Amino acid sequence: MNKKVQIISLLFLGISQVAFSQIKEEKLILDRKREPEVRKIEKKKTSVETIKNYPPEEKSQNPVNYNLTNVPAASDFATSTIEGEDISPQLGSDYQDNYLQFGMGNFGKVLFDGSVSYILESKTEVGTDAHVLSTSGLKGDYPWDSNSSRVDLGAFLNSYGEKGKFNATAGFGSHDYNYYGIYALQPDANTNLKQQVQNITLNGYYDHYSNEILNDIRLKTSFLSDKFDAKETYGGLDLNLSKHGMNFPLEGVKLHADLGLGLETLDTAFELLSQNNSNFIEGYAEPKLSFYRGKSYLMIGSGFSFLNSKTQNNLLAESTSRSKTYWFPRAEIFFAGSEMANLYLGVDGGLQHNSYASMLQENPYLVSDQVIRPTETKYRVYFGIRGDISQDLKYDVSAGFAKVNDILFYRSNGLFTPENTLNRPAYDFANTFSATYDNGSVNEVKASLQYFPLENLVLDGNVNYNFYRLNNFEDILNKPLIRAELGAKYTLLDKKLLLGFKGLFAGEQKTNYFAVEQDPLVPDNFEVTEFMDGKVKGFADLNLSAEYKAHRNVSVFVMGNNLLNNSYESHNAYRVLGAQFLAGLKVTF
Repeated sequence: MNKKVQIISLLFLGISQVAFSQIKEEKLILDRKREPEVRKIEKKKTSVETIKNYPPEEKSQNPVNYNLTNVPAASDFATSTIEGEDISPQLGSDYQDNYLQFGMGNFGKVLFDGSVSYILESKTEVGTDAHVLSTSGLKGDYPWDSNSSRVDLGAFLNSYGEKGKFNATAGFGSHDYNYYGIYALQPDANTNLKQQVQNITLNGYYDHYSNEILNDIRLKTSFLSDKFDAKETYGGLDLNLSKHGMNFPLEGVKLHADLGLGLETLDTAFELLSQNNSNFIEGYAEPKLSFYRGKSYLMIGSGFSFLNSKTQNNLLAESTSRSKTYWFPRAEIFFAGSEMANLYLGVDGGLQHNSYASMLQENPYLVSDQVIRPTETKYRVYFGIRGDISQDLKYDVSAGFAKVNDILFYRSNGLFTPENTLNRPAYDFANTFSATYDNGSVNEVKASLQYFPLENLVLDGNVNYNFYRLNNFEDILNKPLIRAELGAKYTLLDKKLLLGFKGLFAGEQKTNYFAVEQDPLVPDNFEVTEFMDGKVKGFADLNLSAEYKAHRNVSVFVMGNNLLNNSYESHNAYRVLGAQFLAGLKVTF
């Protein structure tokens, strides 16, 4: 093995517990989930799902192979799905399914992470997960509290029958944190800035093995509440029908027919300020035909949606009801020219439901009163090239243009009450954000790369660039134009030592902000001035970690996050933790 490559690898590599060093979502855990078996393109939803599954004997020609996967610790406990592909961490084949781990570090961090499963019968499994992380926050930077904690609990059941598999998952999550990003006022240390968000989910999934007529059925439900009495209920039902491998009157061409049917409902009610309420019910159908010749294909389809919406502003006693039918184009052509270069181009569109729950995943510092609207992508045209330059190097580069209505971004709030006093609610210090919408266009460029220079070394990277042209705003607020990730993982000493690296990068973002001072004409009130020329600087966040398997069932681990000790901001005025170190013990059984 080349010694130079080894030395470089040791400096830059890591495993699955690398964290995005922000107070709001610093997880530092190794979630665990089994390997998925099917990739399906599915409609974007308001909530993410977790499906713990592994291929049964009927659908797998080879034994199940588990691989260690690097996932940023900023991932949610219920890790999201991308095009139906499970991106949650996967354990190595030499690791047991059941584990408990405990760790402690600076900034008062305490970590507990565990997962236990049990086989009831040869094809039925039940299990539970628990993930807890707390931090004392930036006590030296702010006189008020910036501590946070997160608790996520889950349970699942997998059952494998003769014709299909069934999965059910239930989850409970609680996130306690503070609206600590205050820049325009100076409250004392006893100021109450607390927010708490709780979420309950229940999901069911049935996958038919043969994909003849019935493909799969998915049921997703969730209920969210917060400290300020916001309540949100979501329900979604998907039915996917298909008939694949049909003969077509052209030599070498096979026809696949698919039909997706679904129903979504979203009901949100707030009790603060304007007391916005909203209710959405959508039914949709997505037919498509795919013509395959070898690895090349042509897909032609459509998306039809019927949306009934009702919104209400209780403060102004205003309400609107609306029903609308949408049509969206769907088509893609893929030219499998060679292993080194495969071209693809297509067009798509659709409705994406923005919920209070999904907004909090992007920005937890929202005031508990939001206007909820779906984002409509009227059309998105894209093209790209991907391939394998060699067995060791894979790439995918694409670009696109989209016309979008109700593009969602977040605008900083000023003061909600003008009185010259610091005796204010937690959200009334110019320290929260509100959802803002505008119509416009989006230009996007994406690139990803995977490199395998050694059998036990994996390098990967991706970059995303999005440029927005809005009808009413000069710049999109609180969204960086460029985001990038660079990661690697390395195993050595007969897989007893696991090393890892994750670099997270983002460009600067525009933001609005406020100046608050005593009103010279009305001294009992504040005078609030808004500025639109604010900037949140970009950042580079570098993370390293190591885990050593001292015994078959015992491992020790250590992590270093934000090692450049950058005091960048996750959102305007919300400074993240500095350099962090955490060490702990993991027991598998």
